[in-house]
Amino acid sequence: MSNKLDDYDVLSIIGTGSYGTCKKVKRKSDGKIRVWKELDYGSMTDSEKQLLVSEVNLLRELKHENIVRYHDRIIDKASTKIYIVMEYCEGGDLANYISKHKKQRCYIDEKFIWKAIFQLSSALKACHNCAKAGSTVLHRDLKPANIFLDAKNNCKLGDFGLARVLHHDTSFAKSFVGTPYYMSPELVNRAHYNEKSDIWSLGCLIYEMCALVPPFLAANQNLLALKIQDGYFKPIPSHYSKDIQRLIELTLTVKEHLRPSIEDILDSQLLKANVRHLQEFQKHLTKEELLQIREKRLDEREKELN
Repeated sequence: MSNKLDDYDVLSIIGTGSYGTCKKVKRKSDGKIRVWKELDYGSMTDSEKQLLVSEVNLLRELKHENIVRYHDRIIDKASTKIYIVMEYCEGGDLANYISKHKKQRCYIDEKFIWKAIFQLSSALKACHNCAKAGSTVLHRDLKPANIFLDAKNNCKLGDFGLARVLHHDTSFAKSFVGTPYYMSPELVNRAHYNEKSDIWSLGCLIYEMCALVPPFLAANQNLLALKIQDGYFKPIPSHYSKDIQRLIELTLTVKEHLRPSIEDILDSQLLKANVRHLQEFQKHLTKEELLQIREKRLDEREKELN
């Protein structure tokens, strides 16, 4: 595996985050396109360095088709920089995808939204059930800008810079980080929380894909906090199905213990009824469920013939 900077050609700058720059690069040996996250650790505090180490370790552990794939890391001690080499997602991010639809004044197709829900739920399940030493990974900054699209518009969860590992001997995490618009009520209250905070953010994300705006908007952070705690949001546009409206309501339940888990979402009839056409969904179905689907299709064909 490559570990030298001169093994890559820098093609362009994709964007700049809180810790560094993201660049599109090409590996010289085979011409493969990658992305590297360029971070300067020289001026970081010890806690920030620990956060960086955590992110790299997380990326190595989390292997899933709907999580941006980690390929390599390069440490340049002379410039105190670390380069995290990752999968390149040519479709950009979900924030731009939503913004494009907003500018064109057209809503996102519901089939795409259900596919995104399934793929992101699958990615979160991989996080929440991380096999490493019985720990749970919270993404904790789930938002459109941290979700990336490949050439076929498949969603991939990325940017684990704010993620934390929750060890189940302590059960809860307390640090207050993340994007205000998608903050859960328990985070706003600076209370203990667990993976249900990611579920709230997922609900905000589903809502924004439908309405093209976040569910909770306010002129300042104090008013935003009050709106989130109240939990009231406007209905999504009426052309979307009742199923997707119901899923939003469930995920945006103010009381965290009443919110569904990621397993509840993946096992729900709401999701199953709407993503049966997805090839990757078939892998998650039992033989009995597959037989039921085939029988239903045969019945439908018979009715058409008659």
